[in-house]
Amino acid sequence: MENSGGIQGSITAGLAGRYASALFDLAKESNEIDNVQNSLSVLAQALTDSADLQALVSSPVVGRDQAGAAIAAVANSLGLDSLTSKFLGVLAANRRLADVGGMMDAYRAIVAAHKGEVTAKVTSAHPLSDAQLAELAANLKTRVGRDVQIATHVDPAILGGLVVQLGSQLIDGSIRTRLNSFAQAMKG
Repeated sequence: MENSGGIQGSITAGLAGRYASALFDLAKESNEIDNVQNSLSVLAQALTDSADLQALVSSPVVGRDQAGAAIAAVANSLGLDSLTSKFLGVLAANRRLADVGGMMDAYRAIVAAHKGEVTAKVTSAHPLSDAQLAELAANLKTRVGRDVQIATHVDPAILGGLVVQLGSQLIDGSIRTRLNSFAQAMKG
């Protein structure tokens, strides 16, 4: 596997990274990198939307065979590509479904490094429009000098504004943080 300096090495250091790296190698070999990434995005959305699916992947009491059959049915109903479906089957067989979130994050990071992109994790109080995402990506590209992929997360607790994590850098422009800073300043 090609190594993009220390970036990919640090991504693949943990368990989730090793699984994601193996999936990336298979996807690259079969020219399915984007298809797998799209399937993982569909799966991530399904995990967000379905408490039952969250319970399936995180439950230690679901047996390997049951988890494998259930995740195969989920993959089929979501229309996931065959490589991602097989990958999920391996996770079920190895009792690693609970780690799928970290594996999806690591896969996205490996793909971004492979494409010379940076991934920014953006938290907002409300979903961002396509125009807002495009403007944010353009601003971040200007800041870092590389293409930026954006992974969004909605958290109403930040009240408004954005929290952007770009590698090890955290840009917190949330209203919650501003209010907390204001409260601290008022205390003296």
